[in-house]
Amino acid sequence: MRRTWLLGRVSAYLQFQRKRLEDILTLGDEQLITLWANRVRDGLEHEYEDFDRSRAEGARARAEAAGLELVCRCDAAYPQSLLRLRTPPAVLHVAGGMARFLELAQADPVALIGSRRATGYGQEIAHALGRGCSASGLCVVSGMAIGADACAHRGALAAGGHTVAVLAGCACAPYPKANSGLHGKILASGAAVSEFGPGTALRGWTFIARNRIIAGLARLTVVVQGRADSGALSTAAFARGLGRPVGAVPGAVSVGQSEGPNQLLAVGAVMIRDAQDVLNAVFGAGVRDAESAGRAGLGSGQVALLEAIANGADTAGALTRAGVGGRQMLVILAELELAGCVRRAAGGRYIVTA
Repeated sequence: MRRTWLLGRVSAYLQFQRKRLEDILTLGDEQLITLWANRVRDGLEHEYEDFDRSRAEGARARAEAAGLELVCRCDAAYPQSLLRLRTPPAVLHVAGGMARFLELAQADPVALIGSRRATGYGQEIAHALGRGCSASGLCVVSGMAIGADACAHRGALAAGGHTVAVLAGCACAPYPKANSGLHGKILASGAAVSEFGPGTALRGWTFIARNRIIAGLARLTVVVQGRADSGALSTAAFARGLGRPVGAVPGAVSVGQSEGPNQLLAVGAVMIRDAQDVLNAVFGAGVRDAESAGRAGLGSGQVALLEAIANGADTAGALTRAGVGGRQMLVILAELELAGCVRRAAGGRYIVTA
C-alpha cells in the first residue's frame, strides 16, 4: 500500500519520465524518493517514513468502501502472469469481484486493443474479434477507451462472455465517463482492475502503466488499429518484452490507423483476421475451433442471406438477383441488423459484422 501511495505522490515526476517509465518503475522506494528530493525538497522522505500500518489500513478501508477488493503481489493469489513483468503492480484494486477476476486471469485471456480514433472498419473488426473470441471461451482484456477497446468489450459481452477492463485510474471510476454504461455491464459478468485506488489523478504515464498490465495478463496481444505512435504499440512492446506473441489486424496502407498493425506485421507479428486466427496463435493451429456467436440460433434463411452478403451480394438488388431471401428478404435483413449480424453502410450496402 505504501508503494502505491508513493507512485501517486511522485506522479508529477513520472509524468515527465514516460519514455523510460518501465525503467523508473523498477527503482526501489528509496531511489524514487531520492529522485524526487533532488527536484523538490518538500519532506517526501518523512511522509514515507510516517506511512505505517495504520495508514495502509486506512487506504485499504477507503478502497473497500468504494467497492474494491485488493490483492498485493506478496499474496499467493496474485496473478502469476503479472509477476513476470519487470514491474508488477504492488497492489491490484479490483471491481466486480476478486474471485471472478482471478479465475479469468488464469483462463488464457486475450488482449484486443486499438486506437481511440478507430475507423468504422477498425470498430467492426474489434467488435467481431471480441464477439468471436468470447463465444469461443476466451476472456477478452482491453482498456475500455473509446474506439477499438470499447468495441472489443462490447463484442465480448454480446456473445455472453466475460471481459476484463484495465483502467489507468481507479477501477470503480469509469473512464471515460461516456463509457459508464459499458463499465457497469463489464462488472456484471467480468471485472475492472487497476493498480491505483480511489482519488488517483489520471496522467499520461498512468495509461502507459495500465498498458503493461494489459500485456501482462494476456496470452496474446492483438492490435486492431493505431498509428505508429499509438499507445497500443506500447502494449505490444510490453508483450514482446515478456516473450509473448503479438498479433495485428492488417489494414489498407493508405489509412493512417493501419500504420501500427502493418508495422507490427512487417516485423513478425501474427496476422489476425478472425477469432480462429486468435485461437491458432494461442493454442496452436487446429487445436481449437472458433464458435460463431453471431450465427448461433439463426434460421436457414438468415444464414443463407449472411453467406450471400459475405460473398459479395451486399445490396438488396444484388441479393434479389442472387435469388436469396425471397419475399421475406427485407424482413430477414432487418432481423439480422437487430441481431447485430449485419449493418447498413453508405450506398445501401450491407456489411457482415459477425
